[in-house]
Amino acid sequence: MAVVAIAGCPGAPGATTTALALLLTWPLEQGRRVILAECDPDGGAVLAGALAGRTPGPYGLRNIAVADRQGQLGEMFWRQLIDLSDKGTDRLLLPGLTDPAQAPSLAYTWDRLAAMFAGIEQSSISHDVVVDLGRNGAFGPSAVLARKADAVLMVVRPTLRGVHAALPRITALRNDLQESGTGADALGVVLVDSGPYTAHEVSRQLGSPVVMSLPHSPQAAAVLSDGRDGGRRFARSDLLRSARGGAERIRELVAGRRARLMPGEHSDVR
Repeated sequence: MAVVAIAGCPGAPGATTTALALLLTWPLEQGRRVILAECDPDGGAVLAGALAGRTPGPYGLRNIAVADRQGQLGEMFWRQLIDLSDKGTDRLLLPGLTDPAQAPSLAYTWDRLAAMFAGIEQSSISHDVVVDLGRNGAFGPSAVLARKADAVLMVVRPTLRGVHAALPRITALRNDLQESGTGADALGVVLVDSGPYTAHEVSRQLGSPVVMSLPHSPQAAAVLSDGRDGGRRFARSDLLRSARGGAERIRELVAGRRARLMPGEHSDVR
C-alpha cells in the first residue's frame, strides 16, 4: 500500500483536482482499493465541486472527530466513505470538512488518522490512500499527515509567481520531513503546465524532482473542480492520461523509498 499526500500553495490552485485525478486513474489490481481523503483544514471541495452537491446524507471528516472522542475512529471511518467507482467499491472518497471552523475539533485526531492511513487494511483488501492537504494542511496540527506519508507532492505552476510562492513552503516542508517525517526524499513536485519554465528549471529552483506533469486543461479540470459534464471525452482527456502515467511514477517512487528505508522487507506497493 502507499500513502500519497498532495499539497498546494498560494497562486497554484489544483491540489484537489490533482488528488481527484489520481483517485480516478490510480492503477488497481484485484484485491486493491484507493481512497481519497480530503484533509484540507480549510474545508473540502469535492462534495460541492465534482459531485455538485449530489451526495445524500452527511458524510465526511467532521464525523470522524466525534467518533474519535468516543473511541470509534476505525469503525466510523469506513462508514464515511463514498464510492465514486463505476464497477464496484474500489475508488472511495472521504469528504472533507464543510466549514474551516470545524478544524480545531480534529487537533487530537490528525495523528491517529495519519497512523490509520499508514496501516490501513480491511480483510484481505489492500488500500492505497491519497491525502488532499490543500494549501495549508502540510503545516500546523495536520502536518503529521505529510510526515507519515510515503510521498508528499506539492502542486506548482511554472510561472515566476508560482515558483516564488512555492519556494519557502517547499523549503519548510523539506526541513520538516527531514527532522520529523520519513525523510526529505519523500518530497516531489506536481507541475501544472501553464507557464514558461520547464520541469528541469522548476526542479532546479525548488530543489525537488518533478514527479508528475499535468496539462493546463481548463475544460477537463472543470469536471473535477466544478462537476461540469465532461461526456465520453473526459475519460480520454489529456488530464487523465497524464495523471495515469503520473500515478505509475508515484508508485515507483514509493517502492524505491521503501526498498531503501526497509531493505529486505516485502513492500506492498504494487
